[in-house]
Amino acid sequence: MKIHFYGAARTVTGSQHLIEVNGKRLLLECGIFQGKRSEFYSRNSCFAFDPKEVDAVILSHAHIDHSGNLPNLVKQGYRNAIYATPPTADLAGIMLRDSGHIYAEDAEYLNKKKRKHGEPMIEPLYTTDDADQVVPLFVEKGYNQPFEPVSGVTAQFVDAGHILGSAAVVLDIDEKGKKTRVWFSGDIGRFKLPLLRDPVLPEHPDFLLMECTYGDKPHRDPEEAYLEFRDVVKRTVKRGGKVVVPAFSVGRTQELVYSLNRMITEGELPRMPVFVDSPLATNATDIFRRHPDYFDDETHQFMQTGNHPALNFPGLTYTRSVEESKAINRMDEPMVIISASGMCEAGRILHHLAHTIEDPRNTICIVSWQAPNTLGRRLAERQPVARIYGEELNVRAEVATIGGLSAHGGQDMLLQYAAAASHNGLRQIYLIHGEETPAAILMEKMREQGITAVRYPDRGDVVDI
Repeated sequence: MKIHFYGAARTVTGSQHLIEVNGKRLLLECGIFQGKRSEFYSRNSCFAFDPKEVDAVILSHAHIDHSGNLPNLVKQGYRNAIYATPPTADLAGIMLRDSGHIYAEDAEYLNKKKRKHGEPMIEPLYTTDDADQVVPLFVEKGYNQPFEPVSGVTAQFVDAGHILGSAAVVLDIDEKGKKTRVWFSGDIGRFKLPLLRDPVLPEHPDFLLMECTYGDKPHRDPEEAYLEFRDVVKRTVKRGGKVVVPAFSVGRTQELVYSLNRMITEGELPRMPVFVDSPLATNATDIFRRHPDYFDDETHQFMQTGNHPALNFPGLTYTRSVEESKAINRMDEPMVIISASGMCEAGRILHHLAHTIEDPRNTICIVSWQAPNTLGRRLAERQPVARIYGEELNVRAEVATIGGLSAHGGQDMLLQYAAAASHNGLRQIYLIHGEETPAAILMEKMREQGITAVRYPDRGDVVDI
């Protein structure tokens, strides 16, 4: 058996891990690489393997850095099953269509410039039509439901507690009578996150592929982050300002809506307009509502006690049209605006930032990890000038960062996850989905706890098992 680390190796995005076993090829994830624009097309349009030779794909969850290159995989010849939990299949379907729409628009915009200069036209990475070809390939499997993606491999999903339907992937492999358990963490969630059940810790893996996005720092208790977010909103409202939150449309947006629901229902905040300005987030929320069986017990109790849904409350508006989005920026009263994209690289969030960033009454609230070379990272680093739609704007609004709202486990959770995997039979932990500094810090912490069989593979590395 061989494991090829083709993506999310020494970086966070572009997850792709190919396992060769029993003469078959099993691909864990098929994500989009996000980062420098100059690398985006070259890294995402060309696979390091032949998609036609892949026998099965397993998807841990719907986030684009894990699922976003599936249309390109299918476009280049993949025709077999894509295994996912029911919420993941539903969410990935709408997210891939949204990405295809964005890529087509971006290509059209760039081609207008290229025509003027007589330069060759470019093709979009993929389109909505390409995304539509992925959906029929999804094969839905619930948590703890064994299935055989390729011969000799029994797989099952267990709850990762990261977003709705997210999973770690457990592979029990029989290769010529040799039995091996490979545990792929996907993105590791946290205990006590809003809406979601707690993550399941590893049980007796021989090999653990573990994400390490926040290996350099522990997160505060989610309840502390909840209170900090509440205080950001309270002081901004007191100034008469707007809270603008760049948020991923799937997962983070729904958690923020649920938290604001709690705050307003319990009288911690005054009633005010709250806008979710993202068609994708609105569609994703509809899917969350269709899968309440994946919510945690606390959410069900809140819904029963208040006799109202978790993701709706008076004053909350989900917008779809461009006209509705523009109308928000003509309003001058205190409000919360949650919009995509989460890293401020595209979408409606850029318009809201352009209208609010130079007013000191307002707050830009960063609530998630920001990739290098993105506007979101520059804002989180408190750079004084933001370039939006070609215009340089002075950052006069307050910038608040709340790391504790992350749906990723922090250093403390990652150490707990690794410790749960550590038993006499554990042969190796491979750290993936993390930049070099967090990975190095986490490895040192693991060594202090006696966990020494740890590697940090580079992109393209292959290990024989």
